[in-house]
Amino acid sequence: MYVSSFFFPTEDEEWARRLSLKETCYQSMYPYFVLSKAGLTEIIFRPVTILYGGNGSGKSTALNVIAEKLRLRRSSAYNRSSFFEEYVDRCEANLEEAVPPESRIITSDDVFDMMLNIRSVNEGIDRRREEIIEEYYQLRGEKFTLRSMADYERLHRVNQARSKTKSRFADQETGRNIRERSNGESAMMYFRQQIENDTLCLLDEPENSLSPENTLLLADFLREGVRYCGCQLVISTHSPFLLALPGAKIIDLDHGARIVNSWTQLSNPRTYYEFFKQHANEFEYGAGDESD
Repeated sequence: MYVSSFFFPTEDEEWARRLSLKETCYQSMYPYFVLSKAGLTEIIFRPVTILYGGNGSGKSTALNVIAEKLRLRRSSAYNRSSFFEEYVDRCEANLEEAVPPESRIITSDDVFDMMLNIRSVNEGIDRRREEIIEEYYQLRGEKFTLRSMADYERLHRVNQARSKTKSRFADQETGRNIRERSNGESAMMYFRQQIENDTLCLLDEPENSLSPENTLLLADFLREGVRYCGCQLVISTHSPFLLALPGAKIIDLDHGARIVNSWTQLSNPRTYYEFFKQHANEFEYGAGDESD
């Protein structure tokens, strides 16, 4: 445990700040009135603390405020306003230990930006590969005679093209194509690279880019990180696979920031449960003969 508790401004404190403004042109004082509306004025942390709630409930806002207060590392920009810094100043964090400098917040935008970077690199490799394949056919058909040592490099490339298949020649010239992983596999690689031992890590809806299978792999990775590697996690999520992390403290922002005794009480997992229960016969006995 690195951070033990965090306190946000109360609604009374927010209204006092609102009434102190002489200007009346502000339509929004974000992040004021977001978390207090959800009933979130304090968090007492466990090794795994989960913020649950629908869109607009304040999950991401809370993570960003905590990250800024603790000066955690981040990659992507986030939603700020002219009131953000003063709001963060009004918050209070209590630490059990100094937060390690490698601690960070990871958002869906971070993962998406990583995937865009890979796509950009792959597009560049594809363009280069097309040029190399065109050169490959030219080299194989070229009638070349060595006239001087200045021609040696050209002769070497002709011999390479004649001694290799098209794919091996292209791979040698471009290096291995980065596009060897799916988006989900790339996201898993990103989480493994970014979450270091003995750190505090905030994760904003990490399941967004993952299949159910990869979300289960992420849950296993996070569980081991907490149990064996000294990590403390604060997660915003809808995923039942992450909500079921052992020993997690779950705060339901849809219902007054209440502490949930069991993740199975939450509406999102229960929606899945009711859906699969209605279709239980199809899982047990199949959907019937497709030829019927």
